[in-house]
Amino acid sequence: MAQAPTAGSEFDRDTAVTSRAPGVYEADLSPGWSILKALNGGYVLATAGRALGLALPHPDPFTVSAHFLTPSAPGPAVIRTETVRTGRTVSTGQAALTQFAEDGSEVERVRVLATYGDLGALTDEVRTNAKPPAMPPPEECFGSSDGPTDVFGDSTLLGRLDVRMDPATSGWAIGKPTGTGELRGWFGLADGRDPDPLSLLLAVDALPPAAFDLGVSGWTPTVELTVHVRARPASGPLRVAIATRNLAGGFLEEDAEVWDSADRLVAQSRQLARAPRAKDLA
Repeated sequence: MAQAPTAGSEFDRDTAVTSRAPGVYEADLSPGWSILKALNGGYVLATAGRALGLALPHPDPFTVSAHFLTPSAPGPAVIRTETVRTGRTVSTGQAALTQFAEDGSEVERVRVLATYGDLGALTDEVRTNAKPPAMPPPEECFGSSDGPTDVFGDSTLLGRLDVRMDPATSGWAIGKPTGTGELRGWFGLADGRDPDPLSLLLAVDALPPAAFDLGVSGWTPTVELTVHVRARPASGPLRVAIATRNLAGGFLEEDAEVWDSADRLVAQSRQLARAPRAKDLA
């Protein structure tokens, strides 16, 4: 069974899905998760991920790959799921999230292929040379209200999150990017909801784009995003580090690591995104 939503959580209410037929779910995408021109990709992915968690026999996302075909908008959506394979330890399924255009035609927004399992059944063995990002405590980091008000434009997403950026990677907000393409920050939900595997699909895509630290700002739409969920996160805020090494041809990759309060690497991701274009900055 999928994990039950947390009572009273805005994230759970806004990613809720209702079964309409076997494998078919309805959702009402909330305008509260918008970033510049469209809904945040991590929020949309989490909504599709919730439907897959109900459709598949295993509770937790292990790996989720999403292709973002068209920008999602607030309002009704339909998620059609298909079980590709079920096994003893993992199951694989796909989902297509669609909405209706103004002319009444159905438009596919996101196509997802995912493998689910039970994170609670994994062994405790860890062999890694990965280390959590070194950051000041949250009270010494910058929240969205500490920077210029026009950095993100009309982005309701900021009110849903408690993100505090490491000052060492925040120079881009005042026109002084480091040029290294790295950002670090603390991540939590504004209503205090503890993280779980589903919310990690949001966490990997919740910080400002790494391109900002290259001196390139504006709408940076995701083309493809793959998330690996490695463990159920412990209670408390998460630390997120993102980086890009190659902006070329109008596209960039962005790698993310998410660490929990127990210093465990609980999620990793890579996405391909379109770099902002001059017309996107107008």
